[in-house]
Amino acid sequence: MKLPVYLDYAATTPVDPRVAKKMAECLCLEGTFGNPASKSHIYGWQAAEAVDIARGQIADLIGADTREIVFTSGATECDNLAVTGVALASLGGSRKKIITSAIEHKAVLDPCHYAETLGYEVVYLKPDADGLVTPEMLEEAIDDNTLLVSLMHANNEIGVVQDIGRLAEIAKSHGALFHSDCAQSAGKVRIDVNTMPVDYLSLCAHKVYGPKGIGAFYVRKGAPRPNPVIRGGGHEMGMRSGTLATHQIVGMGEAFALAKAEMKQENKRIEGLRNRLAEALLSLPETSVNGTMNSRLPGNLNVTFRGINGENFMLALRNIAVSTGSACTSASLNPSYVLKALGLSDADAHSSIRFSLGRFTTEEEIDYAIGVISEEYQKQRKLGSLWKV
Repeated sequence: MKLPVYLDYAATTPVDPRVAKKMAECLCLEGTFGNPASKSHIYGWQAAEAVDIARGQIADLIGADTREIVFTSGATECDNLAVTGVALASLGGSRKKIITSAIEHKAVLDPCHYAETLGYEVVYLKPDADGLVTPEMLEEAIDDNTLLVSLMHANNEIGVVQDIGRLAEIAKSHGALFHSDCAQSAGKVRIDVNTMPVDYLSLCAHKVYGPKGIGAFYVRKGAPRPNPVIRGGGHEMGMRSGTLATHQIVGMGEAFALAKAEMKQENKRIEGLRNRLAEALLSLPETSVNGTMNSRLPGNLNVTFRGINGENFMLALRNIAVSTGSACTSASLNPSYVLKALGLSDADAHSSIRFSLGRFTTEEEIDYAIGVISEEYQKQRKLGSLWKV
């Protein structure tokens, strides 16, 4: 067993060796290394064909048409296209409200703050104690002045999965556009744009055993095109200029194809390991789970270890790689804004740790983690509370 045990799959996943093999074939002279925009020779044609195949694999996972997939640098860029791009494209319109939630990723919240400087009213829905944004919450906030609703499919910290289909239906009934950040859910939760009336989806590869630095933005046919965030060259239907990174795109395509083929079997195994970990950790004194267990990503577990300092506790677990929240806010000393939105105190939010399991997590690793965590937690409790408000 390799140490430290990696239980931070929500931050990023290792590239699947099958994906890495496909990517390597796009890097050398003997492979499809050409520029997909080069239309005058076979090197460009081969690269363009590889991109087309990957676009089809990505579209296939979510039930989309290939012409609805736009390649980006990742989900953050997709979120900016959805919020900032739509806001800029609609500046002269009559709709001046954007609705999101208080537990969105910063890649949505920060563009929403920017939209406020453009004159938009932004409503931040507060989820219930289980981390769910209910249809009733959205119904109460939405009106015919609403331009866009942006609600993530699965939360990156607590793993709670929202009923995006129902929420999108409410948005459409008021003539509003609907966007969902699906960075965490793609490949783990079924997504079908034929039954979910969404206009835009954000996708990325590195949460699904693909490479970092590549994402895909779903834009439903007929939906308004956002203003581009990156200009120059007119690539990707004018929505995202720049030479396409063939090797990364091919990697994302292969990763999504593998996810579709293996999702059901993989989810069952990972959820079993997650439940094994949950049962052990929640049997410890003064522990509780954050977010509902009834609608949750199979590999996510966010636990409060009441009365201790989560950062100190995490550092003591030297041979277990975990986190106290989103990797994008890990440098902050403030308590998780996601957990605060669920009603946790500063002390409890600081005492919470996210465990996220994945494709390469083993039963041996989970049993090892249970033993180490239980022993260290009991040790720190005997030393007395290490966290003071």
